[in-house]
Amino acid sequence: MKQKVYQKIASLIVARENCAKNGNDEWFDVHSEKLDEIAKNHLPSGSGVDSGTQIDLDRSTGKKIVLHTSYHHMNDGGMYDGWTDHTITVTPSFLDFDLKISGRNRNDIKDYLGDLFYHALMEEIEG
Repeated sequence: MKQKVYQKIASLIVARENCAKNGNDEWFDVHSEKLDEIAKNHLPSGSGVDSGTQIDLDRSTGKKIVLHTSYHHMNDGGMYDGWTDHTITVTPSFLDFDLKISGRNRNDIKDYLGDLFYHALMEEIEG
């Protein structure tokens, strides 16, 4: 059965939380590894998001997903000229989810990041 990436992340976070409460270290590790795999294979990486995306497992819950990334900016001459750090907070809404992007909005990067993360999180993967 296929699930959207954000749904799969949320279900693994909840499963991981339940394992932590019940002392099930083996499955806690399994869920943690699956979340790392999703971050590496399905969340933005490259094309300016050169350090990839990390899921903040300490701050994420069944009610929100917290992601961290950095964007590598270029100047008009095509040379890299600095980074901005961003936290993307994903919260459920009635139809899909809402995104809140923190960090400096250099070159209106938040619009680009919003589109990038929305499409990545809406991708369907095997459940």
